[in-house]
Amino acid sequence: MQVSLVTGAASGIGAATARRLAARGDAVVCADLDGDGAASTAAELTQAMPFALDVTDEAATDAMVAATLERFGDLHHVVACAGMELHGHSLEFSVEDFRRTVDVNLTGCFLTAQRTARAMVEAGHGGSIVLIGSINSKIALPAFAAYVSSKGGVLMLGKGLALDFAAHDIRVNVIGPGVINTPMSANSIADPVRGGWLMSKTPLGRPGQPEEIAELAAFLTSDAASFMTGAYVPADGGWLAG
Repeated sequence: MQVSLVTGAASGIGAATARRLAARGDAVVCADLDGDGAASTAAELTQAMPFALDVTDEAATDAMVAATLERFGDLHHVVACAGMELHGHSLEFSVEDFRRTVDVNLTGCFLTAQRTARAMVEAGHGGSIVLIGSINSKIALPAFAAYVSSKGGVLMLGKGLALDFAAHDIRVNVIGPGVINTPMSANSIADPVRGGWLMSKTPLGRPGQPEEIAELAAFLTSDAASFMTGAYVPADGGWLAG
């Protein structure tokens, strides 16, 4: 049995990924700051465990890994979906909000990857880690300086971790979602002006669904992607092609 851990599993891409990995037969740890939401996702699955987690908390991350090993005995795959998004013009954006955005989106990915990779190294069997970046890992948008900084960092973090972990047969890849129909982006999609602009930048003319990103995460954590590491894979309806 393969064991997977998904952060941000209470909703959106994280919940869809947890469901998809469970559907292929994995035992799944569903972690989220929203502990009730994580428990709700886990309750849908055959073999799953919820864990209330602040991804910026080192002790909590260590406790999550320890709980995973205690419950399932091993850990093979990790998908780091936890994230946040705050808008604001850079002339007025608070330093506190900037730090929080970077801490959750970037430092949270680092902590999740570092602590889970240590468990994989200890087990001696390698594994795979997927970080959820964004198209904003590659391009900036107005009033998004904190978010694009954090997601640009996720892209380079993935590359750096891929190099550091390769000797242990741990693969690290980054997915770059475009506009995805999740609770985090629901207000932007629903807004007639902003939503219309976002769709005008997306050649396929629609938001992606969380399940479409989950399918990509399932591929990258499978043997079919066994020679892929350090890659950035956009799933953006064609936005970056333009």
